[in-house]
Amino acid sequence: MKTIILIRHAKSSWKDMTLDDYDRPLNKRGKRNLLVMAKHLKNQNLEIDKIYSSAALRAKTTAKEFAKQLKVPLKLYESLYMQSVNELLDFINEKLAKHDSIAIVSHNPGLTDLCNEISDTYIENIPTSGYVILQADASTVSGHSYKVIDFVYPKREDIIS
Repeated sequence: MKTIILIRHAKSSWKDMTLDDYDRPLNKRGKRNLLVMAKHLKNQNLEIDKIYSSAALRAKTTAKEFAKQLKVPLKLYESLYMQSVNELLDFINEKLAKHDSIAIVSHNPGLTDLCNEISDTYIENIPTSGYVILQADASTVSGHSYKVIDFVYPKREDIIS
């Protein structure tokens, strides 16, 4: 069984409009939601071999908190910043050759598009700090071979009141 967890970075700040998109930090709501979401994923008791993240500041900050809560190693990749679906697929297939369970922290629209490309369920949008848990018996990711096990996001009623 292979497991992929797609995590969208937490809400970023637009306070300083002079910053490059890559360098935007998290805002207060993003930091608050991130802690709740990381703890929620931890409580799901999934075994995750490794977290791979975009090196953009908002994704990196998000990934570090998830890695800390889950006690999972983290690897940053410049190439995960704003990748296409095909690039994400290639990346994930390469990592799943080595691991059974991985998490990817990245950006929209690529993350949501990827989820819809590989899963059995259409998701309109993975909100900031949201994550989707996907599983399949397939050793490589293709078609709609992955089943959505859970779709968790901050405004879901059972997450943050």
